[in-house]
Amino acid sequence: MATEPIAEEIAGVCVDSHGSAIGMPQLCADWIPNQVFWLLITLVVIFFVLSRIALPRIASVLAERQGTITNDIAAAEEFKRQAGDAEKAYEKALADARAEAQAIAQKTRDDIKAQLDEATAEADKKIAAKSAESEKAIAEIRASAVENIEIVAKDAAAAIVAALGGKADQAAVSAAVDERMKG
Repeated sequence: MATEPIAEEIAGVCVDSHGSAIGMPQLCADWIPNQVFWLLITLVVIFFVLSRIALPRIASVLAERQGTITNDIAAAEEFKRQAGDAEKAYEKALADARAEAQAIAQKTRDDIKAQLDEATAEADKKIAAKSAESEKAIAEIRASAVENIEIVAKDAAAAIVAALGGKADQAAVSAAVDERMKG
């Protein structure tokens, strides 16, 4: 057969008589130079692909990311500053609103106190007027009571004198009652 001489010839190159590799072909000493050659070719191709295509793209993406991160940090610092300014403005507005509310409340209290004082003064005037009227009415009642007492006292004195058997002189009874009422 013609295949047997080829098998013998190949047998020296790590292949059996059926054309299959014996053991691990990577460890066959006859194939190592060929493997090293292709390894170097592959590494050179990978190096050029990485250095000319992939690494520049990766570098540009990293630079773009770094720029984005730097811009985001700057924007965040600006937003933080704006938030601080807004917080200060809010605190000032809140303090102003509180002061204004206190001023309004104080003004309202003052207005209410003024109205109360005015109403109290008016009530005091009305009370004084009523009191004066009442005192005048009381004085009139006293005067009329004194007159009535004087009349009753004169009538009673005349009746007592008449009851005792005497004749009462109206002028003498009036003089005696007037003298006694004077004190």
